[in-house]
Amino acid sequence: MQKNIAILGSTGSIGTQTIEVVRAHPDRFRVTGLTAGRNYALLIEQARALQPEKVAIGDESSYLLVKEGLRDQDIEVLAGQEGILEVAADPSSRMVVVALVGFAGLSPTITAINAGKEIALANKETMVVAGEMVMKKAAEKKVPVLPVDSEHSAIFQCLIGEDPVSVEKIILTASGGPFLYHSREKLMEVTPEEALKHPNWKMGDKITVDSASLMNKGFEVIEARWLFNIDPRHIEVVIHPQSVIHSMVQFRDGSIKAQLGMPDMRMPIQVALGYPERIRSSWGGFDFSHPAELTFLPADRKKFRNLALSYFAIEEGGNMPCILNAANEIAVEAFLKKRMKFSHMPDLIEKTMRQVAFLREPSFEELIETDREARNVAEKLI
Repeated sequence: MQKNIAILGSTGSIGTQTIEVVRAHPDRFRVTGLTAGRNYALLIEQARALQPEKVAIGDESSYLLVKEGLRDQDIEVLAGQEGILEVAADPSSRMVVVALVGFAGLSPTITAINAGKEIALANKETMVVAGEMVMKKAAEKKVPVLPVDSEHSAIFQCLIGEDPVSVEKIILTASGGPFLYHSREKLMEVTPEEALKHPNWKMGDKITVDSASLMNKGFEVIEARWLFNIDPRHIEVVIHPQSVIHSMVQFRDGSIKAQLGMPDMRMPIQVALGYPERIRSSWGGFDFSHPAELTFLPADRKKFRNLALSYFAIEEGGNMPCILNAANEIAVEAFLKKRMKFSHMPDLIEKTMRQVAFLREPSFEELIETDREARNVAEKLI
C-alpha cells in the first residue's frame, strides 16, 4: 500500500531530494501535502506535478501568487504559520517529513506528533531546542521519530536489533568541511562563498555554513543525546574527510558497527520513508573495486569552538541549547550577509549564552520566549 506523506519545506535541499525518492517509488509513496517558505514558484511546480491535497506557503504575501498558479487544480492553498501547521496535522497523511530549516521546525513537529503522525526528521534544530520534550511527546502518542540526517540514520541502522544497554558510545563522523586544514589565523579571512563550497555534500546555505563551523556536528551531538537516550559524555566526534562512514556505534565488548554509503542524502531519506523495509534504489553504493583511503582525525574543539559550545549547552541542559541555536541562526545570517567574520561567530554565540537568563526546566512557551530573547541579544551584540 502507498504511504501518504506530507513534506514540510519541500522546496529546500532535503525537501526536493525527498520528492526524488517519492518519484522513484510511485507505487509506495504519495504526497498529500507540501509547504514552502518563500519559493512560491517551485512550490507551484511541485504541486502541479505531485497533486497533493493541500499546500501552504509560509510567506503570506505570496499566497495569491500560489492561489493563481494552482487555480485550475483541485488543491487547497493555505498560507502562513497556521497553514503550515494545518498541513502538518492533516488527516490524509501518515508520515510528516520535517525538512524545515532552523527553529521554524519545532511547532510543526510538535503539531504533527500530537496528530499521531510518523515523523521523518531532517530538522536537527527541533531536537536541539526541545529534544527531551519532543521524545516524551512522541512516546506518549506512540509515534516513531525516524532520523533523516545521514549520521543519525547511520546510528539508527547500527542499533537495529541491539540491546541499548550494550552500547558503550556513539561515534559521529564529520567531514570537517572546507576549512578542516585551515589555521585559526586563516579562518579569520574566509568568505561566505568559500564556506558554501562543501567538499562532499550538496546542502542549503545555513546547514553548509554550520558544517564549515562544526556547529552542525555540535547540533548532532545534542540530537543524538535525545534520539538515542545516551549520555553526551558517551558521544564522540571524529573527523572523517571522505564521508563514506556516516557514523558508528561501539559496544561494551569493544566491537564497532559502522554504516557506510556514498554521500547522498537520498539514501537516509529512503531509509526513513520505507522503514522497516529496505527498498531497492538506483542511487548506488560504495564501490570497493576503486581503492580509497578512509582516514580519521580527532575533532579540534579549540579551533572549532562551536563544537565545544554545543557540548557545554547539552551538559547545562534546560534552555541553554535553545539559546545556542538562536544565537547561531543570527550569527550565520550575519556571516552570509558579510556583517560578521566567520571566526567571530563563536564569540557572539558564547556572549549570548552568558547574557540570556538560564531556565532549568523550561516550558514550551518559555522556549519560544528564550528563542526571541536570544535573537534580540545576539542582534544587539553584532
